[in-house]
Amino acid sequence: MPAMDNEYRLLSDLNMEPSIIKTIKGNLRGQALLPEDSGYEKARTIWNAMINHRPGLIIRCAGVADVIEAVNFARTQKILVSVKGGGHNVSGNAVSEGGLMIDLSLMRSVYVDPSAKIARAEGGATWKDYDRETQVFGLASTGGAVSRTGVAGLTLGGGWGWLAGKHGLACDNLLSIDIVTWDGKVVTANANQNSDLFWGVRGGGGNFGIATSFEFAVHPVREVLAGTLFFKLDVAREVLVFYDNFTRTCPDELVSLIAFLNVDGEILIGITVCYCGDLKKGEEFLHPLKNFGDPVINTIQETSYIEFQQSVDHVFPEGYQNYWKSSFVRNLDIGAIDTILDFVSRTPTPESVVLIEQVGNGVRRVGVEEMAFNHRDARYSLLICGMSPKIDDKHIIYSWSQKFWKSMESFTESAVYMNYLGEFQDEGEDRIKSSYGANKYARLIKLKNKFDPSNMFCLNQNIKPHNS
Repeated sequence: MPAMDNEYRLLSDLNMEPSIIKTIKGNLRGQALLPEDSGYEKARTIWNAMINHRPGLIIRCAGVADVIEAVNFARTQKILVSVKGGGHNVSGNAVSEGGLMIDLSLMRSVYVDPSAKIARAEGGATWKDYDRETQVFGLASTGGAVSRTGVAGLTLGGGWGWLAGKHGLACDNLLSIDIVTWDGKVVTANANQNSDLFWGVRGGGGNFGIATSFEFAVHPVREVLAGTLFFKLDVAREVLVFYDNFTRTCPDELVSLIAFLNVDGEILIGITVCYCGDLKKGEEFLHPLKNFGDPVINTIQETSYIEFQQSVDHVFPEGYQNYWKSSFVRNLDIGAIDTILDFVSRTPTPESVVLIEQVGNGVRRVGVEEMAFNHRDARYSLLICGMSPKIDDKHIIYSWSQKFWKSMESFTESAVYMNYLGEFQDEGEDRIKSSYGANKYARLIKLKNKFDPSNMFCLNQNIKPHNS
């Protein structure tokens, strides 16, 4: 967690009267949970088991009024705040140690207007919730490749997904957003209202308030051509050279990634693809890929979008120790390939995964200045996922991920996809600044000064106000 250099403190430091807690409980439609209350342990637990923080109080909001109540309580009592949406972010910022966790996971409704091609999701919804409702009408917008990911966190940080080649990032599909700011007010931001804030929330994370509602453009998507070709690791260099050339001529409808993962006790290299256009044309385009080399497994087939969207959930299960490092990769030249293969050959646990994600053509169609997200020209994102179900393995996955990432520095950009950043104290303020660039970072500070001048919302990839 970032150092508490603002006015907000832990509950244990405030000597709060029991009557104050009783009052806040009575003012909620949802729940207020203390450490001794039933349901507290489940509520504080998130996907990444490496995060084992214990909030002093959890407010589980049933609606926007509860969020306002929680924010006003935190401000008047000067309590450190964290915000939980889907709770799937690797950094674990959703859970404050000793502070107040404002939990939106009860707020998961999704409403679809098929005639207007619009979907609205509450701040605690996951992409599984969202896809379940939108796919009733054969509609979708870009969402997380792991369906348990929260709509809020993914969108506020950018939002890579399988539809990004044709439809852009999740934040590119955002039409309007409602946010509860530090002073307990509900602010709507879109192209016509609070357009400065609308610019900032599309890539600026949770720095400006608590997002309670998202309105997205949705697009016709039902069947896709998708799956993975797996190859033996001893041909991985040839696979990566082929893949780097293959992605240079991708149509908008295709998004892909490279995955190194353990399949039945053996590390394989896989090329995973998702083609969301005309399936006959997709077959024609994927013909060179499906006829390349000698794959040991081929799962590429016509399938429903919703089924494919959940197909890799098992690779990132609940309750594992997770330590990730990431950067954007300029090109897959031989030096980068050899470094990647060296570290893949020394993967510390069977559960650890390495991904090289194609960013997708649709991301580049949006002007770089149109919103805070700042990586429109990237080709690939390298994601190093040290993972294990065993708590004793956390040191070896940390060491391997760190060494791997540092060894790749000569082949990568200083920038990183914000949703892949770890805890603030591990990543550092300079990395956040470099990812946005000087001009955008200065603009984000101005927004922070305007919408969160006391830095109430500091447990995130924090952009500090000038007076902080």
